[in-house]
Amino acid sequence: MLAAVTQNGISSQYASIQLRGNREIVLAAVKQNGEASQYASVALQGDIDFIKATVAQNGNVLEFASWKMRNDKDKVLAAVTHNGRALQYASEELKGDKDVVLAAVAHNGNSLEFASWKMRNDKDIVLAAVTHNGRALQYASEELKGDKAVVLAAVAQNGMSLQLASVGLRDNKEIILAAVTQNVNTLQFASNRLKSDTYIRSLAPVIQDKVDEDIILAPVT
Repeated sequence: MLAAVTQNGISSQYASIQLRGNREIVLAAVKQNGEASQYASVALQGDIDFIKATVAQNGNVLEFASWKMRNDKDKVLAAVTHNGRALQYASEELKGDKDVVLAAVAHNGNSLEFASWKMRNDKDIVLAAVTHNGRALQYASEELKGDKAVVLAAVAQNGMSLQLASVGLRDNKEIILAAVTQNVNTLQFASNRLKSDTYIRSLAPVIQDKVDEDIILAPVT
């Protein structure tokens, strides 16, 4: 049975009651497919250590969990640390818990999408998210899309996130320089004033030449 659930976790539904109470088999099944958690024995589903182990192995277990489990901070922390996007299955209360959301965005910046409005307006949270993935800026509050430190962190990770910044910051020379340095194509999202800035325009071909040079000189693997 262990070999079967390792290949297809859902096959645990066909196991005997005794095997569905076997920790090793059920953990292997859950690791392969989080949905398999629903086929664990009643005894295992009520075992705190077992539940923590399952969410640590596969954060998506939360999708099939009870409300009580989705509102348990320790279990949700274990889940989002393994899979940041598991935040979408947490209770509304925990989507607004700073420890939980920080752990989620540290694993996957785009999990900011599932955080509460308050967390999407928390500078520490948003900085952590955009540092991991600049495109997570799309889920930040309008206020933080206009925060210079947040946007600098975002464009440093992914220059194309400049298009998500506030109009005011797309007219900020320091921001544009950071974005263009990361990706020369981001100049298209700068304000008209900075698109025609002599210094920025003079840098663009230099940056592009450097990119081309890096590609040409990159070792063949």
